[in-house]
Amino acid sequence: MAAARTYHHPEAAEIALPRVLFALSEPLRLTMVRILAERGEVDSLELGPDLPRSTLTHHTSLLRESGVVFVRAEGRKCMIRLRDQDLEARFPGLVRTILAGYRDEGVDEGRGVAGDEGDAS
Repeated sequence: MAAARTYHHPEAAEIALPRVLFALSEPLRLTMVRILAERGEVDSLELGPDLPRSTLTHHTSLLRESGVVFVRAEGRKCMIRLRDQDLEARFPGLVRTILAGYRDEGVDEGRGVAGDEGDAS
């Protein structure tokens, strides 16, 4: 039997603003964070069902390493959730403000990411 996957996450006090802002600066990752803010914990595959696995892994790893998300293995699934409490404690209102601005601009480049209101999933 294979060993369970483990993931390194920065401690809440180690989450740095420049890394968070970099992680949130890419539209695909920002869309992933919006989905997590709306849905809570999801299988990482739901964040980019049409993306190559390597691309999805790259973006979710960057979000995890920056402290934006928490990832855990559940059998063959890779469950991911927003670290909203840690982020709110470190940078009050930051994620909420960024997501509100993202919605206001109507920035959703339709890059194959699930979560749009018209999505039939």
